Amino acid sequence: MKQCLIGFFVLSLLFSCKFGTEEGYTWNKMEVTATAYNSLAYQTNSNPHITAWGDSLIPGRKYIAVSRDLIKQGLVRDTPVLIDGFEGIYWVKDKMHPRWKNRIDIYMGVDVKKARQWGRRKVTIQYGVKMDDPTTTDTKPVAEN
Repeated sequence: MKQCLIGFFVLSLLFSCKFGTEEGYTWNKMEVTATAYNSLAYQTNSNPHITAWGDSLIPGRKYIAVSRDLIKQGLVRDTPVLIDGFEGIYWVKDKMHPRWKNRIDIYMGVDVKKARQWGRRKVTIQYGVKMDDPTTTDTKPVAEN
């Protein structure tokens, strides 16, 4: 009887938990070209730790910049993004020059070697759009194969 109560309690806790990365978002999937960048003056401007939206970049954090056409598709500032081949959630914190289309730039702090090794690749991303946004489609991130 005691084990049943403990089991019921544990299950109740598990099912009542809210998973913060999914709550309030629906998830869209798309293929983009991904490059990498660093917060160094020669790659950005004279103040390389400040994004186009005014956010401060902190090496070690998971940030991306997006091409402006992707902003129109829902990848606005502070959008959560899952990138195939990368662990965890990345956050949209910067926007790219208008010449780029269908592209993300993955922030790699000051590790230029790592950014160069990454190069340029096609990747699939999933991005969360707040549920009250009319551009939403799916309700959960698609499970990885």
